[in-house]
Amino acid sequence: MAVSEESSRVRVAVLASGSGTNLQALIDRFHTAESEVEVVCVLSNRPDAGALRRAEANGIRGVCLPGSSPEEQDAALDELLGACGADLVVLAGYLRLVPPSIVREYRGRIVNIHPALLPAFGGAGMYGRHVQEAVLQRGARVTGATAHFVDAEYDQGPIILQWPVPVLDGDTPESLAARVLAVEHRLLPEAVEAVATGRVTLQPDRTCRWNGPRAQLNTFILSMES
Repeated sequence: MAVSEESSRVRVAVLASGSGTNLQALIDRFHTAESEVEVVCVLSNRPDAGALRRAEANGIRGVCLPGSSPEEQDAALDELLGACGADLVVLAGYLRLVPPSIVREYRGRIVNIHPALLPAFGGAGMYGRHVQEAVLQRGARVTGATAHFVDAEYDQGPIILQWPVPVLDGDTPESLAARVLAVEHRLLPEAVEAVATGRVTLQPDRTCRWNGPRAQLNTFILSMES
C-alpha cells in the first residue's frame, strides 16, 4: 500500500459512533514505536461518542463531523479524510453508510468490523444489540465476527477474516455480544495490519488475495484457537 509522503507509516483514520472499544484495540496494537501502522485521526457523527474521548486520551485528533444534515456531514467526512492524509479508513462501530464517492476513492483501503458471520445477520439495521437479538431469535448455534472490505452497501464487501463464537444455552443479547466483542478486538487489528502491509489485497473480481508467506496468518489462527 502506498503511504503518505510525510510519513513512512500507514496512516489510519477511524470512523466510530459509539464507545470506541474497537478503536482502543487498534490503539493498543499500533501505538508502538515499531508499528508500521498509525491511527492519526478519529471521526464521529456523534458529539457524545466515547471514541472521541478515547482519541483525546491517547493524543489522537478526534473530530465530530460538522453539519446539520447527512449530506453536510458526508462532505465534511471527505474533506477531513483528505486533511488527515489517511491511507486507510477503518469503520469501528460507525453507524452510517459511507458515501459512494469515499468508497470509490478508498477502494481496497476501507475496512469494517461486523458482529456476526457475514453474510448472515448483516445489512441495514443490523448493528449492536439488534444483531445478537436476531441471532438468538433465529436459534443460531454459532455466530461470530467478520472483518471485511467496505463497498457501497451495508455489510456486502469481500470478507478478509472471520472467527466463530458459539451461542450458549441461556445466552442473552448482552452475554453473547460481550463474547463476540472480545473476538472483534482481536480480529480487527489483525485485518487492518494485513491490509496496511499488503498481506491481503482486494482484487478486481472482488475477492481477497493473501500475498506472500502465510506464517503470520497461521500464527494468528493458532492464537485464536488457544
